[in-house]
Amino acid sequence: MSRVGKSPVNIPAGVDVSIKDDQISVKGTGGTLSLAQNALVKVSSNEGKLSFEPINDSREANAMSGTVRQLVNNMVLGVSKGFEKKLTLIGVGFKAAASGSKLNLNVGFSHPVNFDMPAGISVATPTPTEIVIKGADRQVVGQLAAEIRAVRPPEPYKGKGIRYADEKVVIKETKKK
Repeated sequence: MSRVGKSPVNIPAGVDVSIKDDQISVKGTGGTLSLAQNALVKVSSNEGKLSFEPINDSREANAMSGTVRQLVNNMVLGVSKGFEKKLTLIGVGFKAAASGSKLNLNVGFSHPVNFDMPAGISVATPTPTEIVIKGADRQVVGQLAAEIRAVRPPEPYKGKGIRYADEKVVIKETKKK
């Protein structure tokens, strides 16, 4: 059995998990998330813990038990604590401004780049060169951060661009005569 799939998911107080034939729903202070039930994995709930068992001994069922367990764990963590990604803008004149559910980027193009945030995702700019994306759905937060970074990824010679707060950019040496 999958090593990840063996460990149960603890359900904290204030989080409600409902298991139906076709989906698993998790409801908490951060919102409501749902996941389609997989036919290869049997999910059972007992005493504040969720356990995941593969239906048969096939390799696919074994792999899916760990995958479904981790997806449900991310949903539980998302509705209780939430997820966040921090981005940093490096470059002269690069700035970001968040207003409501919109993000406006000025990153050296002749035009500003605007992003509309999906439902359940909040964006903040504590300083003009920092962006903080928060939300309950880990996949959506990570995907949105990757799309914002892709507008102007860090270039290798000066390091200018949008990067994750913990990202290290290796600076190349310039050509010598």
